Amino acid sequence: MTQESPYGFETLAIHAGAAPDPATGARSTPIYQTTAYVFDDADHAASLFNLQDYGYIYSRLGNPTVSVLEERVAALEGGRGATATASGHAAQMLAMFTLMEPGASFVAANKLYGGSVTQFMRTFQKFGWDCEMVNVDDFAAVEAALKKPTVKALFCESLANPGGVISDLEPLAELAHAAGVPLIVDNTMASPALCRPFEWGADIVIHSTTKFISGHGNAMGGMVVDSGNFNWAQNDKFPSLTQPEPAYHGLNFFETFGDLAMTVHGHAVGLRDLGPTMAPMNAFLAITGSETLPLRMERHCQNAAEIVQFLNTHPKVAWVSYAGLEGNKYKPLADKYLGGKAGSVFTFGVKGGYEAGLKLVESCELFSHLANLGDTRSLILHPASTTHRQLTEEQQISAGAGPDVLRISIGLETAKDLIADLEQAMAGA
Repeated sequence: MTQESPYGFETLAIHAGAAPDPATGARSTPIYQTTAYVFDDADHAASLFNLQDYGYIYSRLGNPTVSVLEERVAALEGGRGATATASGHAAQMLAMFTLMEPGASFVAANKLYGGSVTQFMRTFQKFGWDCEMVNVDDFAAVEAALKKPTVKALFCESLANPGGVISDLEPLAELAHAAGVPLIVDNTMASPALCRPFEWGADIVIHSTTKFISGHGNAMGGMVVDSGNFNWAQNDKFPSLTQPEPAYHGLNFFETFGDLAMTVHGHAVGLRDLGPTMAPMNAFLAITGSETLPLRMERHCQNAAEIVQFLNTHPKVAWVSYAGLEGNKYKPLADKYLGGKAGSVFTFGVKGGYEAGLKLVESCELFSHLANLGDTRSLILHPASTTHRQLTEEQQISAGAGPDVLRISIGLETAKDLIADLEQAMAGA
């Protein structure tokens, strides 16, 4: 279940979390470019540091501009609370920091963004956290992996980067809950405009706000959104939330804050000690971008559908992987979870493989060759030589980023101009 709102999605995208500035009447959210905040008196300071009162202490822990974005994204996802971070990777780190401890493990989909694979399989090992990657289309394999006593979470992407694979969220949530662990969903590629994972049983949603939420390629950021529905005290797997916290005089986060436990912990412990704080300027840019998210996603998907049809019939294209195509194995899941759409990021291969793909990328003029997605501008990338190059070829293929794969992120330009650019680039590929 999601947190209900009397307002529509478009209204929330513009108004959620924001109000006219009480000091000046400014209608746009101000950029609070400050490091710290004055206390009313000693008692006020003590109550803030003891988490007995809500307010601002130091911008590593919280900032008024950032708070608006947190409330905005939580509302768009139908969640209870959110913690903003400096990047999507920082959001993943913060979420796992709350759930894990040395010797713990989690289960993740084997089709993920290459940087996430590296973070999960290599960097997290330095903290003593293990990750088992499985094919989440194979429910029996997922169930078996979740039975291990050290497992603390199941992680997937709603719409996978780069291959456009869609996770079947409802049964995955059931499997996670049967094992007593939360389902964490990276919803970056779909955005809440297309998919709201909490409606299908997910417990935590991760975003790289750098992508579609900001939408203009100008602001780094991440977000951890908590549904507020998971019972952290149902077992002994989550001591950070259910056991006394020495740094706060033995405070029990779940006992004290209930459905806001993970969000409060994310600020009071995660941001305090790890420090991956979102900058106020980046929050302001993301707030501005979020206001047009519904409109942008509609145009992104409309353009993508036209480009897909062009590529799918082009003689130099070997294949197109787009869940919105009839006959694609994930089309029924696109209909169920994304309202029949499949986003604007997808992959295809040109005949000639690796070398032909590189040549096509270098021949594009309107498409920008860079490592980002969800921009107003259309982008193209060869994942095997960039975002997924740190993986083995076997891992690349498993992640949908094999040697012949090209990823494109369709922007908001005129569709016929994008088609013409791809046509001329393929003529020389």
